[in-house]
Amino acid sequence: MTDTSKKIIRHLHGVMTMQEIAQKGKLLTAIREVQAWQCKRLMVSHAKMYEQARFKPAVEFFVNELYGPKDFSQRDQDIAKVVPKMAKLLPDKALHSLANAIHLNALSFECDFDLAKQLDGRSVDRDSYRRAYVASANQTARAKQITFIRQLGEDLAEVVKMRGISTLLMLSRKPAKLAGVLVLHEFIETGFKAFKQLGDVDDFVVPIVNYEQQLMLQLFDLSQDNPLPDV
Repeated sequence: MTDTSKKIIRHLHGVMTMQEIAQKGKLLTAIREVQAWQCKRLMVSHAKMYEQARFKPAVEFFVNELYGPKDFSQRDQDIAKVVPKMAKLLPDKALHSLANAIHLNALSFECDFDLAKQLDGRSVDRDSYRRAYVASANQTARAKQITFIRQLGEDLAEVVKMRGISTLLMLSRKPAKLAGVLVLHEFIETGFKAFKQLGDVDDFVVPIVNYEQQLMLQLFDLSQDNPLPDV
């Protein structure tokens, strides 16, 4: 098994373990509420970008497939089941981008877990979210989360440039369905299609990363007013 495959498995196990802990601690519902609120916030914060046809699929991919309150357990099980085979079939760049996507998802779940604990049963709004965000005291993890957004964007931009990748995805759809890993295939295909029409990926990634970095700093700086939009 390659080092990248081992990383994927490690991140998947991390998410699964945290989900089990959250379920036992009766935090899973609160985490889903946090994730749903964050999706709405992201859509408000980046509404102008979402309104542009060129960027809309990429915004939806990040919001729905990496941050949303969807249950990703089936996708994660699919990945864990076929990682050794994927390492032989997928190009290194594609496998690396998948590893970063899973890592981002794992890190995001960890941050959402911390937020849910700090909310302690309170409903999510811009004020309670900020208080929980600051009380989580995880600025390093938050900064890393934003770094992974940039890295994943750059990785996907490289993958879509590869010759034959579009044909490979199209031809592998039926075998993926027969192998019982269609959810995983759809995840990869959605990301590919979203980034294929971007052109220069920096036009998408740089504004989002810059905005989220600035927002993070403002949230942790209690001398400033709450920068979160009304959702």
